[in-house]
Amino acid sequence: MAGDKLIVYWDDTEKIDTVMTRLLKGSEAKCALLVDKDGHLIARHGFTQTLDTTALSALMAGSFASTAEIAKLVGEPEFSVLFHQGKKDHIHMGLVGDRSILAVVFDDRTTIGMVRLYAKEAAEELQKVFETVLQKINSDDQGLSEEFTTSAENKLEDIFRE
Repeated sequence: MAGDKLIVYWDDTEKIDTVMTRLLKGSEAKCALLVDKDGHLIARHGFTQTLDTTALSALMAGSFASTAEIAKLVGEPEFSVLFHQGKKDHIHMGLVGDRSILAVVFDDRTTIGMVRLYAKEAAEELQKVFETVLQKINSDDQGLSEEFTTSAENKLEDIFRE
C-alpha cells in the first residue's frame, strides 16, 4: 500500500478537512499537519502562517524514517508515535496507516493526553478516508484497463479486416 499512488478527490479533501478541524477543536491545539512519508504536505489546519510547513513536512518525514531504523535496532517493528517537548510549543506526531504522518503542534493550553486522544481518533478516521481513496483509484484503474483492452481489440479487428 505504501507504494500505491494517492489521488485525493475534492470530496475526500472535505472529509480530511472535517477530521482535522474536529481534531483542533477537541484537542485545543495550535495547528495540525498531514504529511505523506515522502515529506509532501497533504493538508494543514490552524495557525500555520508562521511555520515553514514545507520544510517542517520534509523534516518530520525524515524524523520518522530515522526513528524507524532506531526501532529496528532495538527490535521493534516501528515506533508509531513521536513526541517533542519544547519550552512553549510541543509536537505530537503519529502514523496514519502506512503512508502518512499526522503532526499536531500545541502549547500549554492543553495536555499531551488530550492531544493523543484526539490525534488517535483523527488518525483512525483519516485511515478510513485513505482506504476509500485507494478503492476509488483501484476501481478507476480497473475501468481504464477494461476500456483500453476494448479499444485495443477494436483497433486490431479494424486492422485485420482491411
